[in-house]
Formats: sequence, C-alpha cells, structure tokens
Amino acid sequence: MLKSRQDLRAHAERARRALREEKLRILICAGTGCVANGSLGVYEAFQHELVQRGLPYKLELVQEVEHPAVALNASGCHGFCQMGPLVRFEPAGILYCKVKPADVPEIVEEHLVNGRPVERLLYHHPATGRVVAREDDIPFYRHQVRIALEQCGRVNPEDLNDYLAHSGYQALEKVLFEMTPPDVIKEVLDSGLRGRGGAGFPTGRKWTFARNAPGNKKYFICNGDEGDPGAFMDRSVMEGAPHRVLEGMMIAGYAIGADEGYIYVRAEYPLAVKRLRKAIADAEAAGLLGENILDSGFSFRIHIKEGAGAFVCGEETALIASVEGQRGMPRPRPPFPANSGLWGCPTVINNVETLANIAPIIMRGAGWFRRYGTPGSPGTKTFALAGQVAHTGLVEVPMGITLREIVFNIGGGLREGKSFKAVQIGGPSGGCLTEEHLDLPLDFDSLQKVGAMIGSGGMVVLGQDSCMVEVARFFMTFVQNESCGKCVPCREGTRRMLELLTSVTNGKAAEEDLALLEELAQTVKDGALCGLGKTAPNPVLTTLRYFRPEYEAHVRDNKCPAGVCKDLLSYFINAEKCKGCGLCAKNCPVEAISGEKKQPHVIDLTKCIKCGTCMENCKFDAVYTA
Repeated sequence: MLKSRQDLRAHAERARRALREEKLRILICAGTGCVANGSLGVYEAFQHELVQRGLPYKLELVQEVEHPAVALNASGCHGFCQMGPLVRFEPAGILYCKVKPADVPEIVEEHLVNGRPVERLLYHHPATGRVVAREDDIPFYRHQVRIALEQCGRVNPEDLNDYLAHSGYQALEKVLFEMTPPDVIKEVLDSGLRGRGGAGFPTGRKWTFARNAPGNKKYFICNGDEGDPGAFMDRSVMEGAPHRVLEGMMIAGYAIGADEGYIYVRAEYPLAVKRLRKAIADAEAAGLLGENILDSGFSFRIHIKEGAGAFVCGEETALIASVEGQRGMPRPRPPFPANSGLWGCPTVINNVETLANIAPIIMRGAGWFRRYGTPGSPGTKTFALAGQVAHTGLVEVPMGITLREIVFNIGGGLREGKSFKAVQIGGPSGGCLTEEHLDLPLDFDSLQKVGAMIGSGGMVVLGQDSCMVEVARFFMTFVQNESCGKCVPCREGTRRMLELLTSVTNGKAAEEDLALLEELAQTVKDGALCGLGKTAPNPVLTTLRYFRPEYEAHVRDNKCPAGVCKDLLSYFINAEKCKGCGLCAKNCPVEAISGEKKQPHVIDLTKCIKCGTCMENCKFDAVYTA
C-alpha cells in the first residue's frame, strides 16, 4: 500500500531499476487482433521452450527470479494488426511478424542463443523486398507520432509495476501535490486538446463548465462505447494501457471536483473489460485509487458499466441514461451534462483517447503538445486504417497530416496495384472523400468544410472497384438499424433514405429520386434530435456531392460502373474463350445456360438470376459481367 507521495516515488524507482536491469525483454502482442490469430499460443510456446532449455525467465517486472535470462511479457496492440501475431525484442526493438508457435524454437535458438535475428520472420517491404528489423524503422511506424498509443505494445497492461516504470501515475502525483484544479484546467485549455470522440469540443472548456457548475456531487464518465464499424482505437487503448485511462480519469475528476467516475464500455469488449477491472483492483490495492489517495485529501472511485452495444449510446445523454439503468436514448439539450448529467449532477464525459492524452500533457506541458498538429487542432489523432490499403491497422498521426501521407506512406498504397478512389472517414457519421482531397489536411475544421468529419477515427480506403452508392447504402443500413427511434427525422428519415438507396442499387429508382434523397438527407441533418442523427446523412450527402455521376449511371443507364450492384449486372460468355466444357451449365441452378459440348455456350438473360455460379465455376475466364 502506497500511503504517501514518497512511497509512490520509492516504489516507482524500484520498478524502473528492475526495468533497467533487464538484459532482454520479449513482448508478445496480446491485443484482440493478435489473440484472434493465436498469439497466446506463441506466448505459451516461449514459456515451454525456455523451460526446456533451462533458461530462467520472469513474467512480471519485479518478480524475484535468480539470474533471469529473459523477461517474458504480454503487451497491448502494436497497431500493425495485419502482420500479427507480433513479437518485439527489447532493448533493440526488433519486431517479428506473423509468428506461429512452431517458429518459437528457431527464434530462441537463433536470437537468444546465437544472437542472430531470424530474417524470414522480420518485416519485408512488399515493393523492394528490403528486410527491416527494428519496429520503429518499418514505414508503417516511421511516419507516426504516438502519444495516446505510446504505451500500447511497450508495456504489460496487467502489470502495475510496468506502468510505474514507464512514468505511470507521475502526472497524478504532480497534480495532487503541485497543482490546483484551476491549474490543471488551464494546462489542458492551453494545450488546445479537443475531444477525440468525434465532435472535437475543447476538453478544457468542458471541464471549466463542470468545475463552475453548482453542486457538491459531480461525476466523470469515460466513454468507451466505440460503435463505428471497423473502429478499434479506444478498444486498443483500454486493452493496452488501462492505467493510462484511469490516471486521466482521476486527473479530470480532481480538476472538476468529482470523487466518482464510470467507464462505459460495451460488453463486446471482454478483454478490455477484464484488463480495466484488473487495473482498478491493482490501483486500489496499491492506494492509488480510493479514499485519500497518497494522503493528498483527494478521493476517487471508478466503476465499470457494461453497455449492450447500442450505437446511440456513444451520444452523451443516451450514455448517461444507460448508466442510470434506463433505455439509452438521447435527451434534448440544454441542460447540458456539464450542468445536469448523471442523476441530475454536473457530469463530464470524455472518450478514451482524449483521456490517454491527459497524463502526457500534464507531464510535458501544453507547449510540448502544441508542437504537433495545427493551431486549431493540436496534438495527434488515432485512426483505424482499413479497406483496400496494403497495410491495415491502428495508426496515430499528427493532426494536419494529409490523406495522401496516411494512405500511401503509412498504408503503403492500395493492394494488388489498384487505383485509389475514395476514403470513407469518420464511420457512419463521416463522409466520403475523393482523390482531389488527398492533400487536404486532416483536422476538425478542414474536414468539416468538405462535408466530412474525423469522427472517432474510422478510415476505410476504397479502390476503383468500389461502388459509392453501395457504400452509402451500407452505412445507412447500419445507422437505420441503430436508430433509437425517439425522434421522427431519424427514425423515419433514415428508413426512407435506405429505401431510396436500395432502389438505386437494384435499378428501380427514377432520376427524380436523387433530388428527393438529397432533400431528405438535409432534412434529417437539420431536424434530428441528437448529434448521431444529425450526422447520419453525411455518407449520402458526400457521395451525392462527389460521386453524382455514379448515382446517375445507376438510375439513367441501369448500370453499376464498379460492377458491384448485382441487380444491375448481366452475365455473358465470351465465345472466343469458352471451350464448351459445360461446367457453367452443369452448375447453373436455373438451367439458364445452353450449348453443345466443346462449343461456345450462351446465357439466357431472361432466366438468369445473377447468382454468379457460372463465373465461379469457369476455368477459362470466359464468363464476364456488363
């Protein structure tokens, strides 16, 4: 139990000394992506191999082991999910990619015993074939700046001592003993930190409102309800650096005058919930969380509330209703949560990534934070890079970086030589940007001007074979299913927009339906009750704005230029390529294909149901669509 500031400093120094004494540390990624690919089996294989060879090892930072040859740790997500399972060797920073349990004996023999990295498991540049050994030298990482993610992949998320050895809870100590609550708020205000959950509201201003709100009881809520399809930024921080989240919450609680906080995290994140619970228990046991922390007079308790996975609970007032045990539905504002939130008390809600920036800002200062980003959007932002890009994963970059830098320098361009078509940024609340926006700086204000938004940070890269109408329909399907139904514009408007988009993709829409779709989208944007409803039409409005010819081709010519919308495709057989093998006819479920053996076959378009079975079974690439 750490009962004072001096106790914390002494314990942290012991942890740092133990870290310095480690000659070799092996970190096996135990983020959700790598775990799904078998990283826990790799971890067990390392344990087994070290025992077999009689090499002593330790699993925790301050574990007493006589002459340990190696420290073996699990870590959080490294971000390079496509290359997992990942294994990092410190202090050299060597990264092994796509490691399997069967690879472990070779790694131990070559790297641990003979001191030679296993070259075949290192990163190989896809274009040049160049082998890169150090993680920081891989192009995917070289262009990143990690603040929120700096401990993910470097620290054991289930070892409090490891966090202390990496400057953990030093910011809390500084706040409790060297700063007043107004000092803390001023530092955050001066940093220019804006909320990373989507809206980009200045964090310090939100804290100021709650600090000045009347009332003896105040709450702080960490929003870990990450609902965008394909987004996993907050999940990775909660799994990889749970103590960083707790420390940010406690600093925020001290600043606004709260003594109690909640982490609202969706139940579909079991690993994040598990590690957060352990972090809370360990911090309480150490005296870093609870009553009279470090004899400072400040008390703070943290509870976990598991959500049912409703997208609308990412909206502040709906989230509060869910924590209170009610159905997660938004409430009209004002009053704003900073004045009347959880159980009618002043409440501040920040998302996970926002909180992960707090401790670094306190320790390094507002000026340091402003060295990154733009004047209006300082700092960095995490993005879940997905889609047809060569290198998918989790990235953190300075605000103001361009789409071109992310897609081509970090992401490595598009796979299979495909040409770039668009980026869907911001998830269901965001918009689609085109090639002409590749050099647009990514910050809150620039994106808003072109009809998009950063959102929570989802980024899907699309190639020329993507249908933008289908992309809009996909996101509208998600939004319509997730609408809470409280307000008419969102409940009925998204349903009608989905019907119109579906009619466009199946060739049943008229040209005037596009004008109706645009008018309806603007009506929902203007009239919906909450922020999620107001941003739901963004994918529709941006695709109509930047890809209108693609919509017009669907309704005027009954053609899908990308060849994606099945109802607008017709299947044909190239007579020159067809060998008359009969496989297409044999497998056609509706007997729409005819032809003599060893003679070109033909498809009866009046019978064809466009299932694509003929194309799948043709060995001569004779079946095509138009």
